Amino acid sequence: MGCSIADFSAMQVDALLALMQKIDDNSVKPIIKNLTERLNDLIQIGLAYVSLDRETSTLSGGESQRVKMVKHLTSSLTDVMYIFDEPSIGLHPRDVHRLNELLIKLRDKGNTLIVVEHDPDVIKVADYIVDVGPQAGTNGGRIVFEGSYSDLLKSKTLTGEYIGRSLPIKSKPRTSKDFYETKKSSLHNLKNVSLRIPKGIFTVVTGVAGSGKSTLVNGVFAKEFKDAIIIDQSAVSVNLRSNPATFTGIMDEIRKLFADENKVSAGLFSFNSEGACEACKGRGYIETDLSFMDSVETICEECGGKRYKLEALEYKYNGKTIVKVLDMTIAEAVEFFVQKEIKNKLKYIVDVGLHYMTLGQPLDTLSGGECQRLKLAKELSKKGNIYIMDEPTTGLHMSDITGILTIIGRLVDKGNTVIVIEHNLDVIRNADWIIDVGPEGGSRGGQILYEGTPGNLRNCKESITAKYL
Repeated sequence: MGCSIADFSAMQVDALLALMQKIDDNSVKPIIKNLTERLNDLIQIGLAYVSLDRETSTLSGGESQRVKMVKHLTSSLTDVMYIFDEPSIGLHPRDVHRLNELLIKLRDKGNTLIVVEHDPDVIKVADYIVDVGPQAGTNGGRIVFEGSYSDLLKSKTLTGEYIGRSLPIKSKPRTSKDFYETKKSSLHNLKNVSLRIPKGIFTVVTGVAGSGKSTLVNGVFAKEFKDAIIIDQSAVSVNLRSNPATFTGIMDEIRKLFADENKVSAGLFSFNSEGACEACKGRGYIETDLSFMDSVETICEECGGKRYKLEALEYKYNGKTIVKVLDMTIAEAVEFFVQKEIKNKLKYIVDVGLHYMTLGQPLDTLSGGECQRLKLAKELSKKGNIYIMDEPTTGLHMSDITGILTIIGRLVDKGNTVIVIEHNLDVIRNADWIIDVGPEGGSRGGQILYEGTPGNLRNCKESITAKYL
């Protein structure tokens, strides 16, 4: 066919499938059959736009998970238990039903599937639903419902109440006459397009997976407007000793309160310096190196995992030791402290829905969505900035969507420009301005199909998003 192995690998999955189907040679029929099945599965799960030679490190979390799913679909193994954690991440509503088909296909091969999910369309096709709650953090951790989807709708759980709801299209979007505009770009699959973002309002960039949204916003806009602040789901801190108290900067204030109350050094209330347990150096555990095997961590016998030396635990502020204060949830801490500076910073964390975290919770235990919201909390008091968020609804329950929209609204009302890459229909409906990219993914994407208010998007016949809005 005049193509080398490198040529085949560089093709998009859908183009490669079309080429494979033209091969009519009985000697390679079994190979072609297996190959077309796998390529079809990749297309069905919304990955028609990827090429086989693309490095896996460049795939998003959702794309990586879907590639693994296709791998297991072709496996001859049965009676296997699969656990999927939010497989709908990064999927446009158009592609969610394709995901459901693949999940059902895996189940019908005789396997057991456990899916952790927030997307109502995925929940809807489950045979059995387990709802955990009733709230988050210390107010959660209980199984509040078990049963079918129809029974879930009748239940009074938070999921049961919100699963059938949808927000209306914003009737009075904010307006702007000034724009940030990029130079025309053909990066990756973009078709010589320029991005125009209205200043001081809430813009949502939509489109199917692989259409070029992230390339346009993160690859082009963020590079040209270097002062733009990207609030993503990457880890908040590389420091294993960091927690919400240190991240927000209130830990210094808390130490000072303890020091003033007890007339001792503030360093005594830091597990990174003077107050650290001498046995574990303030880590709370002892790490044993087992040479060729993985290291083993055991709770420090000296401090019992509290990280502080006994002297520090003798002193109290308002009847609580430093350990008891760090064990408080953010919601409890807001009530405990009367100092305005501490109170305000903690309220921002409550506003982003992280009231259930404790002051001393290590930041490396947070999920991607929690990391993103904690970063967002730090920005709520600022104004005049450009903020870029890539799918901020990832990991959020349906009942939390209105909360994230309220936070975005507050950022905009302070004079900030907010740009969100999103598939969630409720977020799209509540935008002031929509930029729809497509029409499809990969080489068939990269065009701006629509720019305007959410209400008029339905008139764009080329837009797949418009059909689902």
